[in-house]
Amino acid sequence: MKQVFYDAEIIHIIDESEAVKRFFFRMPHLEKFHFKPGQFVMVNLPIESKISYRSYSIASAPGNDNVFELIIVLNPPGLGTPYMWENYKVGMTVPVAGPIGKFTLPEKLEHDLCLIATGTGIAPLRSMLHHVINNDIEHHNIYMVFGSRYEKDLLYKQEMNMFQEQHEKFRFIPVLSREDASTWNGRTGYVHSVYEEIFADKRPASFYLCGWKNMILEARDRLTGMGYTKEHIKFELYD
Repeated sequence: MKQVFYDAEIIHIIDESEAVKRFFFRMPHLEKFHFKPGQFVMVNLPIESKISYRSYSIASAPGNDNVFELIIVLNPPGLGTPYMWENYKVGMTVPVAGPIGKFTLPEKLEHDLCLIATGTGIAPLRSMLHHVINNDIEHHNIYMVFGSRYEKDLLYKQEMNMFQEQHEKFRFIPVLSREDASTWNGRTGYVHSVYEEIFADKRPASFYLCGWKNMILEARDRLTGMGYTKEHIKFELYD
């Protein structure tokens, strides 16, 4: 199905770091931008490439307005993000299509929910978390297991810590693979040992995985080995 692109206005940009930006868009032709947490949009770019669009998961939750957020990491060898870094400014319009995708939550959260992310793969999982909390959706325990290399790379860290303080059923577990152990007192290594520890009893749960391909493939294999079926393991690959 061919996607239809509409002009989205950039209304705000936050430099999260040198390599990561948060872009906030408004859809002027819509009173309300309807999407499901976990879905993505396609951004069309004026670049010389066989594929001129790039897909990005929506990082914000559905609201009562026409605004949404994307969090994007710079890929210097590529064509898309260097163009964004150099040209995207507040006030300009960008062709955007969507929402698209089936990486979404069920209507009822009947079991514990484990959100496993690396890098900007936290975007759709953050959307899901905000949606559940903002709408007081009945839920069991929710775990956000977030893998990164260094503490400075932990996106939305302050926000996740705040959620953990305010919501007793939510737990944020960052895991760092390269941070100096003398300055970091949290979990180290990779995400796999964390969810295996939490769900060692093999209790019913739903797992949502998003981020680096190698992490997702390994997590899927490990969870399957623990006895969880594909109906309980949803994933979105980021190349």
